[in-house]
Amino acid sequence: MTGLVLRRLVTMALTLLLISALVFFVIKLPPGDYLSNRIAELRAGGEAASVAKAELLIRQYGLDRPVWQQYLMWVGLMPGPAGFAGLLQGDWGWSFEYDRPVAEVVGDALWLTLVVNVAALVFVHAVAIPIAIYSATHRHSAGDAVVTVLGYVGLAVPGFLLALILLFYANRWFGLSIGGLYDAGFTGKPWDGAKVRSLLAHLVVPTLVIGLGGTAAMIRRMRANLLDELAKPYTVTARAKGLPPMRALLKYPFRMSLNPFVADIGNLLPHLVSGSVLVSLVMSLPTVGPLLLDALRTQDQFMAGFILMFVAALTLVGMLISDLVLVWLDPRIRLGLR
Repeated sequence: MTGLVLRRLVTMALTLLLISALVFFVIKLPPGDYLSNRIAELRAGGEAASVAKAELLIRQYGLDRPVWQQYLMWVGLMPGPAGFAGLLQGDWGWSFEYDRPVAEVVGDALWLTLVVNVAALVFVHAVAIPIAIYSATHRHSAGDAVVTVLGYVGLAVPGFLLALILLFYANRWFGLSIGGLYDAGFTGKPWDGAKVRSLLAHLVVPTLVIGLGGTAAMIRRMRANLLDELAKPYTVTARAKGLPPMRALLKYPFRMSLNPFVADIGNLLPHLVSGSVLVSLVMSLPTVGPLLLDALRTQDQFMAGFILMFVAALTLVGMLISDLVLVWLDPRIRLGLR
């Protein structure tokens, strides 16, 4: 197991390096950048002082150098005007749009993104698995038909539309404002017990909205996988030998039907992050989704690059977790590693 983890960590490091090159050069593909566009606007307006500041930032971050040198400086593999100061050294760059370090801009947004999406992930599995088990073991019953219909509805309704509906009716019927992740009075204040309680109260609706589509999809897939496992000879043999029904269900068919979902953990986390951008905009959630959208729109390269690397790292960590859980869950995989 230790050897597997070490190999995967080395592979993850090399993969992140490759992704960083791809991310940086794709961001640099459109002509111009934030500062050059800003300088053109300032010169047209005759603001010489602001032009001088923008030109200083260009020299400070080496944006007047060839693209390959800019990439190496951004990663931290080559010294820039201020020496080695890149991602490897913990310097995430400067946000030209906000005129602040990227670390300050995305500070709370990073861990709030993790909180929202981990909550949605837990919600998806906690709700979908019991419903899928019931649906598979009560095939063609009234309950199975209801679950099927609700699953199709959940798949068909976009998350942002559900968010708009909840925002409207919560305000109209109850006079509640369910946007954001905490009350407006806590904005900019340090975290304490009251702010955490406000976060937990506001977390319910975003978790429901973001997780609904994933829950519906998981119910359908889990039901199909479990029905396939229940029809296999080993399950029939276990029942014929008198194994209690619940044990016969959970010991092997259920575990085997989980494999595809465990393998999808690495894809599900970034999917929730990217898929919740519109929901975050509609519900005014302080996550990295809206920040990434603004950064790409304004060509704020360091902000966009860091957020994309964060999503890539989240994907790789999720895949490592899924591989380790698969090894623990399925003895066939454990035996294959020996």
